[in-house]
Order: sequence, then C-alpha cells, then structure tokens
Amino acid sequence: MKRSLLTDPNIHPTSEVLKNALGESYIAFDELSTILINKFNLSLDWIYYKYNGCQDWFCKSTFKKKTIFWLSVWEQYFIVRFYFLENQLEGIAKLGTNENSFILEKEFGPAFKNGKTVPLVFKVYSNEQFADLLKIVEYKMTYK
Repeated sequence: MKRSLLTDPNIHPTSEVLKNALGESYIAFDELSTILINKFNLSLDWIYYKYNGCQDWFCKSTFKKKTIFWLSVWEQYFIVRFYFLENQLEGIAKLGTNENSFILEKEFGPAFKNGKTVPLVFKVYSNEQFADLLKIVEYKMTYK
C-alpha cells in the first residue's frame, strides 16, 4: 500500500529527500515547480503540518496571500490538492479538462476536509498530467 513519505518533522524535504521518495516522478515534480515559480509567480513553501490525524510535510503553494493548492509526497508520485467552494465547481466544469485527470471528492474523509470546501485531487506521476493541472491553477488564481 502506498503511503505518504514525509512524516518525520526532523527531515526537511530537500531535493535529495524528494528524489529518493519520488523516484522517476521527481522529474515531473521539478518541472512543475519550475513552471509554477517562473510562469505563475507562485510561492512554494514546505510546512510540517499536524491536523486531524495527519502529520506530514506539505508544500503550500500561494499566489500573493491566496493559497492555491497543497502538495504531498507519496511513494513514486505526488498529490496536488486544491480546495474549492461548491459554487466554484461549475467554473471548473467549463474549463474543458479531462474528468479522468483528477478526483473530485465531496466525501474525501475527515483528514482532508476543510470546512465547506470540496477537494479536487491530482495524483501526479509525470508531466503528461500538467495541462489540466495548470488550467486548475490558473482558475484558482483568478477566481474571486
């Protein structure tokens, strides 16, 4: 069973730690990080987070003061988790994304619930998944 790998608060997620955890998916992680920083001017900050039974390092992506997504590292892939209000889901449906590229889960579980929001989750193995993910990033950045 695959599990989150960055659970030790004493081991900061350096490039080497991320390479070991992600394996071949590190290439996608590195490329995505570069795109997010250079093209979208996002900030990526690693935070050790304890909440509702979860104890992991998460990468918080922000644009100005707005949180865009949370990223977590798993065996051979990483998860990008956005949170949207119910009324924002209609706009996502209009983006023309492939519905199979992400999971939209209204009952995702208590560890990932965030008030009245709905998580939208990408399980990323390679850069082939970036097109839809980046559409969601742009949507989240511009939605007021």
